[in-house]
Amino acid sequence: MFSKILIATDLSAASHAVVQCATGLRSIGARECHLLQCMNLSEAASMAAANAKDVLEQALLNQKAVLEKSGLKVKTEVVPGFAHVEINKVANKRKCSLIVIGSHGHSLLGEILLGGVASAVIHHAVKPVLIIRVERNPKTGDVCARGETCNFIRHIFFPTDFSDNADHAFQTVKHLVGAGAKEVTLCHVQDQVRLDPHLMHRLNEFNRIDHERLAKMKEQLARIGKANIHGNVCFGHPAEKILENIDAKKTTLVVMGSQGRGFVKDIFLGSVSHNIARRAPSPVLLIPGKR
Repeated sequence: MFSKILIATDLSAASHAVVQCATGLRSIGARECHLLQCMNLSEAASMAAANAKDVLEQALLNQKAVLEKSGLKVKTEVVPGFAHVEINKVANKRKCSLIVIGSHGHSLLGEILLGGVASAVIHHAVKPVLIIRVERNPKTGDVCARGETCNFIRHIFFPTDFSDNADHAFQTVKHLVGAGAKEVTLCHVQDQVRLDPHLMHRLNEFNRIDHERLAKMKEQLARIGKANIHGNVCFGHPAEKILENIDAKKTTLVVMGSQGRGFVKDIFLGSVSHNIARRAPSPVLLIPGKR
């Protein structure tokens, strides 16, 4: 499913951490990698003025070597333009099945690529996007991917609202279970805002129906692989409850449907999924809906 990946990179320490972590994608079928560096016109001019071409080329070669050591076939490319536009454009042109990008949250404000660009990429993406969280050690200053994030299929967390978009993303969960995922948690949040107060008297009914839905999903996954599978129905605000579960269960990968641009009517798979992508401590894999 994700045999050819695109990794968006720059010269930052955060990008090097993302590249090192991305070698873990071999476990879910990655075989080829397109390593992409984007530069806008001012950055390109600065690079030329500083005669920094050799620095850029060496950085890309170093990152390429890390990926090749893991067994990936790697090509590099440097393109001018706005990163969020070029990343999606090149992913389509090179027929990549997954975009990998880093996100610093609030801790690495100096790393240009891994901030607002990540948000813009996922907003416009028509390819699945994997966001890898990176952080800086406050004592040593070293930058690395957070926790066990490189072991992507140790514990997968899949929040669903049972929509068509979520069902489409569930196909990716099936693929990951088939690739050897160890543990999977399926979760549905009863949205407090929608139910309280007028539908609260039907909460038990909704819980029963949704537990049955999750049970059927568990059965499907059990036929595919040997993962330990859990189902969880909870009540509250979707984004906050999902984040609580991700943290409590020490999730190594969150898989979610993402509406992307043009699906603004679907609240859960828009603001919630992008909220999780920005705030989750674990890597988040966003699967855009069919168009």
